[in-house]
Amino acid sequence: MSQDRDVVIVDGTRTPFAKAGTKLKEIHPSELGRVALKELLDRTNIDGQLVDEVIIGNVGNPSDAVNISRVIALRAGLPLGVSAHSVHRNCASAMESIAEGFDKIKAGSADVVVAGGTESMSTYPLMMGDAFVKNFERLSTARSLGQQLGALGGLLRSDLKQVVDLMTTGPMQSTPFKPRIAVVEGLTDPFVGINMGQTAEILAKEFNITRQEQDAFALRSHQLAVAAQKSKRLSEEITPVFLPPKYKEFVAEDVGPRAEQTMEQLAKLKPFFDRQYGSITVGNACPITDGAAMVLMMSRAKAKELGYKPIVSVRSYAFAGLQPERMGLGPVYASPKALKRAGLSLKDMGLIELNEAFAAQVLACVKAAGSREFAKEKLGLDQALGEIDLDKLNVNGGAIALGHPVGATGTRLVLTLMREMQKRNVEFGLATLCIGGGQGGAVVLQREA
Repeated sequence: MSQDRDVVIVDGTRTPFAKAGTKLKEIHPSELGRVALKELLDRTNIDGQLVDEVIIGNVGNPSDAVNISRVIALRAGLPLGVSAHSVHRNCASAMESIAEGFDKIKAGSADVVVAGGTESMSTYPLMMGDAFVKNFERLSTARSLGQQLGALGGLLRSDLKQVVDLMTTGPMQSTPFKPRIAVVEGLTDPFVGINMGQTAEILAKEFNITRQEQDAFALRSHQLAVAAQKSKRLSEEITPVFLPPKYKEFVAEDVGPRAEQTMEQLAKLKPFFDRQYGSITVGNACPITDGAAMVLMMSRAKAKELGYKPIVSVRSYAFAGLQPERMGLGPVYASPKALKRAGLSLKDMGLIELNEAFAAQVLACVKAAGSREFAKEKLGLDQALGEIDLDKLNVNGGAIALGHPVGATGTRLVLTLMREMQKRNVEFGLATLCIGGGQGGAVVLQREA
């Protein structure tokens, strides 16, 4: 039975997603967010004065836009009186924005919320080594000419040493001189000391997921994404991004899907994270990515008052923690909580969007969800979570093809899911993802009649 404080989503949009270092590499994350938000405001023709809060997820927080949500809101043309704050929950930052919007609307502290996320992984910095930083500090505080020359000499020597270290040591090794790659550090768990790809290797081995199975799933992702592009199924959720310097060229669709991808090509790729015994490659993992996504949330009463026809209502959400080294199983931990809060089960879900951080991670979730033993030992449940029907899973492809801009993906999953639920006349859908650090997030949606 519908109620006034039900939380509904009336519309949403996103930018195209592009592999870091390619089409969107020169676009600041606040500009990506501005493009998505401005399009959302234009599509809905919402009076900016009615927006109570803007909540935007971001992971690689840029130093020149510390509260990036506020920067995006103002640049998109929202009034000065509209408050905005940024959220960070690693890969689920943009799902956290929806969760916070849900809570504010449910509690009655807001009626209209913009929620979303933005990320430019292209702009993650290269951080200089400790020796370089110390010499730079010496130079900046030097008073005499002798002190300045001494500091400058040390700066030049450490700079040269960094080049040598970068050429002669591995990418994960550290020296006092070597630059630190922010994206590599960010994707490495500080609690267990391994990166996300290595966590996927653990799951591949524990769940006996073969390299061929992973490559086949990756190929499926590309084939479905290419089919969705050809049929324009994703076009209505995407707004073009115009590129500098002349803003005549633009990107209008996701850059990642590869129509020419084959199993033979995938099989030629060497393991990336465990070069001797591993099975995770750059072909069966998602790329680091740039992009932004936004949705407009309201209370049911406010949507009715303003004359909006909601696409979906948000039935529930949940987050859950687990071992950081098995973070890829996060969806199997969070989904039972979200489903229970919604009063539903996995078999009720007509569509599922499960983020494809790695093919091995998704396939491990499929196996774990169908395992009664896993449910009893790990989830404290008497029965298995349920079988995940691949015909209902990521039907337009997933992050292996589309990309995973970590601060935006949570909203992209919800946006893609709600549009597809509308097209297929599906009543219930689940959006879920794993979260670096050992967490999972899930949102249950219901299509509005």
